[in-house]
Amino acid sequence: MARILYVEDEPALAKIVKESLESRGHAVLHVPDGNRVLKAFAEFQPDVCVLDVMLPGTDGFSLGNEIRKSNSQVPILFLTAKNQTADVLKGFKSGGNDYIRKPFSMEELLVRIQNLLNLAIASQSIHHEDRPIGKFSFSPVQQLLRSDRQTHQLSHRESQLLDLLSAKPGAIVSRKDILLQIWGDDSFFNSRTLDVYIKKLRNYLEEDPSVQIITLRGVGYRMVF
Repeated sequence: MARILYVEDEPALAKIVKESLESRGHAVLHVPDGNRVLKAFAEFQPDVCVLDVMLPGTDGFSLGNEIRKSNSQVPILFLTAKNQTADVLKGFKSGGNDYIRKPFSMEELLVRIQNLLNLAIASQSIHHEDRPIGKFSFSPVQQLLRSDRQTHQLSHRESQLLDLLSAKPGAIVSRKDILLQIWGDDSFFNSRTLDVYIKKLRNYLEEDPSVQIITLRGVGYRMVF
């Protein structure tokens, strides 16, 4: 059973989703607007957050940002009727782990929630200490990449990606595995998004030339340091 914080302002949809999740054994706290979300989050301590993007007076992206300030680990799934690439990217930059477009099937929602829960459990089972990467020190928990010269506050996905690549130096990590573990599927759009995140990490790491993320075309990546 998981504790799910569900933020949705459409009463009919909220009723269907809440009852469906509860029938699977989950504990669901439904919040109909953004005003009470942060208080509900602090009190309910959910295992996963499902946030509608379009809310009266605010939006799910802003709420995701606020939640990330107090908790860097809890999975966040955005529900959105928007289908523009810029909106989806905004969701990821707001700390989201996944998104699903409206209208959606309950089967798809359940699979995506379970996938996020599985990733969270796997992440918690690993004892994360600060990890040396060349002249850098990487903290997966704090999502910080430090050197003697500067400190980078990583986004949630940047931290997940660096954690995955640096866990086994020299080992090949396939693109498909990265996309499935971090984005939940290996769609063309997510594949292009991965390219953007790889470029960001390379920019952060360029201070130490011995640290490299090597592209193996058609296969994946290998990180050496």
